[in-house]
Amino acid sequence: MKILYVVAVSDNEVIGVDNQLPWHLPDDLKFFKKNTLGKSVIMGKNTFLSMGKALPGRMNIVLSHSLEIAPEGTLLFSDMAKALDFLKMEGQPEACIIGGGEIFKAYRDLADELLLTRVHTNIANGTTFFQLPDEQEWTLVWSEGHPKDEKHAFDFTFEKWLRR
Repeated sequence: MKILYVVAVSDNEVIGVDNQLPWHLPDDLKFFKKNTLGKSVIMGKNTFLSMGKALPGRMNIVLSHSLEIAPEGTLLFSDMAKALDFLKMEGQPEACIIGGGEIFKAYRDLADELLLTRVHTNIANGTTFFQLPDEQEWTLVWSEGHPKDEKHAFDFTFEKWLRR
């Protein structure tokens, strides 16, 4: 099963401020939806809580040691290995890891592919971070730049990275 990380990250590696995205980029949201719709998404409890509900059209898996009951529309697992075993048994070809910072960090070695949105700004008050790919471990295979405009406060670039 392929493990895909889907994440938007600033130039200084920030992905969140107090459990919220530090930007609103409609085209990034469309990119996220396009690349996760119909697939399994795995997230930590805080990421789920920041969204407030399960993402429609996807199998939503929440990882948590503290939750006792799965939030509506989700499956609850205590660790990634159990979640991945479940997805393999279900015949899922791909799992999208969508956050947050602790989940990305803990399971980074499992990722086969990274779909990054690089948001070209520095966020001074970031509280959650994502380590950008090391070019000795990853190969950039595609990128597409987007300039800021009336709907997007920052320039951003979509990137696809494959593990070497």
